Amino acid sequence: PLVFPGIYHIITNPRRGSLGYLSVYKHPATRGEACSGMNDRKSSSPTSVIYVVEHLDPELGRWSALEYGCTARESCAAGARLLLTSVPPSLQMPEELSRIDGLEVEQRNVEEIFAARRPKICLLDPAATIELSPADGDQFEIFLFGGILGDDPPRDRTAELRKKGYVGRRLGPKQMTTDTAVRVTRMVVQEKKSLQQIPYIDFPELYINKHEHVEMPFRYVKGSNGQPIMPDGMIELIKKDADKSLDDLF
Repeated sequence: PLVFPGIYHIITNPRRGSLGYLSVYKHPATRGEACSGMNDRKSSSPTSVIYVVEHLDPELGRWSALEYGCTARESCAAGARLLLTSVPPSLQMPEELSRIDGLEVEQRNVEEIFAARRPKICLLDPAATIELSPADGDQFEIFLFGGILGDDPPRDRTAELRKKGYVGRRLGPKQMTTDTAVRVTRMVVQEKKSLQQIPYIDFPELYINKHEHVEMPFRYVKGSNGQPIMPDGMIELIKKDADKSLDDLF
């Protein structure tokens, strides 16, 4: 959209080529530390929780790269694994992602990797009729997400996985970014909180200057500081994106 002084700027689809987040979150146990058991793949317990993002996209945008990195660190700190599957051979992982011990990348799809554990897979599906509950942490070991989540309007990327017949669970009525969806799932299945016990912030606004603000059309988890929990570096990128929009007018 056009941006003029005195008129605020609303991004309705920030994931297509731009970035947006409102605050920075660093898990206290994830700063530069190796993830226990992640480097030795054979040592991982078969009963440990695994979060799988089926990367249903030929590219990896800056937004997704930051989300994946944040999610890997948080999962690692919680004693879980994060696995990106169906990553095209031609896709070069950014250097900052390749250095994260808590992130595993696979060219194979989730069906190939976990063929013998299919009954233990839970698909996080916005179209599911049953909401995720703490009891699902006892029933399932692998929690599957269809990337890229968080498009606005939603493109239902999960439909490609839904056709495969996985048991589905819902995370509530609002769209979430990928890292938020995994974060909420972890809070439910590992921390044993119900969806209703988790504090949320819906559609937060980022004020770029006194004339502009950006509305993020997603649901986020509220942090202890009262702000949405989001990956490090996003706020700077979205401000740069907004500045570019202004420059295009002149």
